Amino acid sequence: MKRVLFFCCVTLLVGQAQAQWSPAGDKIKTAWAEQIDPNSVLPEYPRPLLERSDWVNLNGEWDYAIKPRGGVEPATYDGRILVPFAVESSLSGVQKMVGEENELWYNRTFTVPANWKGKDVVLNFGAVDWIADVFINDILIGSHQGGYTPFSFNITPYITSQKTQKLTVRVWDPSEKGYQPRGKQTSKPEGIWYTPVTGIWQTVWLEPVAHEHITAVKSIPNIDNGTLAVTVSTSAEASASVIEVKLLDKGKVISSAKGIAGKELRLGVENPTLWDPTNPYLYDMQVSLVKDGKTVDTAKSYTAFRKISMKKDAHGIVRMQLNNKNLFHYGPLDQGWWPDGLYTAPTDEALAYDIIKTKDWGFNMIRKHVKVEPARWYYHCDRLGMLVWQDMPSGDMGNQWAMREYNAGTDKDRTPESVANFYQEWKEVMDLCMSNPSVVIWVPFNEAWGQFDTEKVTEWTHNYDPSRLINSASGGNHRPTGDILDLHNYPGPSMYLYDALRVNVLGEYGGIGLALEGHVWQPDRNWGYIQFKSSEEVTAEYVKYANELKALIERGFSAAVYTQTTDVEIEVNGLMTYDRKVIKINESQVKRINQEVINKLSQ
Repeated sequence: MKRVLFFCCVTLLVGQAQAQWSPAGDKIKTAWAEQIDPNSVLPEYPRPLLERSDWVNLNGEWDYAIKPRGGVEPATYDGRILVPFAVESSLSGVQKMVGEENELWYNRTFTVPANWKGKDVVLNFGAVDWIADVFINDILIGSHQGGYTPFSFNITPYITSQKTQKLTVRVWDPSEKGYQPRGKQTSKPEGIWYTPVTGIWQTVWLEPVAHEHITAVKSIPNIDNGTLAVTVSTSAEASASVIEVKLLDKGKVISSAKGIAGKELRLGVENPTLWDPTNPYLYDMQVSLVKDGKTVDTAKSYTAFRKISMKKDAHGIVRMQLNNKNLFHYGPLDQGWWPDGLYTAPTDEALAYDIIKTKDWGFNMIRKHVKVEPARWYYHCDRLGMLVWQDMPSGDMGNQWAMREYNAGTDKDRTPESVANFYQEWKEVMDLCMSNPSVVIWVPFNEAWGQFDTEKVTEWTHNYDPSRLINSASGGNHRPTGDILDLHNYPGPSMYLYDALRVNVLGEYGGIGLALEGHVWQPDRNWGYIQFKSSEEVTAEYVKYANELKALIERGFSAAVYTQTTDVEIEVNGLMTYDRKVIKINESQVKRINQEVINKLSQ
């Protein structure tokens, strides 16, 4: 994919000549932390499913200030922060806590490239946790509530004739003190709860667009009838313009369709090449917006043909199918945390690394646990061939959890405000991943963390996306709804409930711990569900559990999730260390047994 960057056009308020950034604190770091250039942070185009060639990356050093909530923009700032790393992270260069009583302010200037004259300018944020208020030249132009998903503003009306433009962002994030989705963030990290993530944590960028322009592309395949349903959204001004979608295979147009914005277009493809983990075949798409016979906007996208479904096997057990064939889903619980960047990987290479290692170990699936990743992570899963179970980040917790019986435990009595926010953020998460072929299962709730109205949430999720399976409540509270009954058990596999009408999975197990000196978050405070002292012992225990799992596949399990990909803060139960510098298992032995587990279902 073509990347055209205009870093030379970006003017910082202070320190333009030479960046003074350095990582903060003395915690362990990944090797990629040493590769960071503060003048070129995460330079890859951040939105692969809707790509334009002309853009300006606003990552880099900004001014920041932490001030009491409710005040006006500070007259002076506290210092410099490296965007897009959260203020609590080492890579931000700050590593300070904010808390619910304060707001985090960002400030910088930018210059609009001269060759954008006559174009509208859109300001994009990958994600900001949690409420972001955005100012252009001291004008409050918009706000966004939601910590995990992208948002944009057309800032054209607020750009002045001056050479430089001022950009200010104000952020408030109460972490666990609020009702919002926040995953495993807490102001008092311990056990399975980790450091808060406040503020900008994904790429910020500018792009020029036509006044009438494309804003989103949604593509859903149907392999049974050889069609691809494509819905293109546009700016309001373009509602009557014509959309043209072309599907390309190795550069050759093989199908096309025209319609207006918001209408589902159907493209037919005879005998499409199917996407699966062993052959992650992607088709390119070209999307154009045509007005009065003239193309006014164009963007690149991609798609794939694959189907996720379920069906009873010869023994009457409901199995998951990929492309109408039984496939056992097997992979790690992946929390997506980094010792130096927290929610944000230091580089794009680092972002892809965990996926690559997961494939190296013989897995075919990742459960993305109570976190949402940048769009490029899902792109890497698409191109590398990795199935994804996507969790909704948890929040507004406090209800009773029951994991070993049906219709037990309590639903959270959420306020109307909390309920509305859940649906808003869940919809945005689904919108982000809807067109990624790698994402095959939605997981609204985990272990009763804030679980509410389970049947209603499941129905809403199914109606919004009927093309995927729904794992309504991973680990309980179990309700007779959705497509999957998901059990959790530590440390070893166990099947203590069974549902003859749904897919049965082991949504979490394992947690084999190994603390390695020099690679731990805190040298004297580490834990796993069980602890061992060597790689050989960990590998032997892993293989033992995998063999036990193989026997349970015959009894009805159709997927399993091992905890976990990496250590995270004081948890030391990863297959590799938190800094990604040591693989803690014998890779060849683990790959061999993992392939035996996956192949068990096809024997």
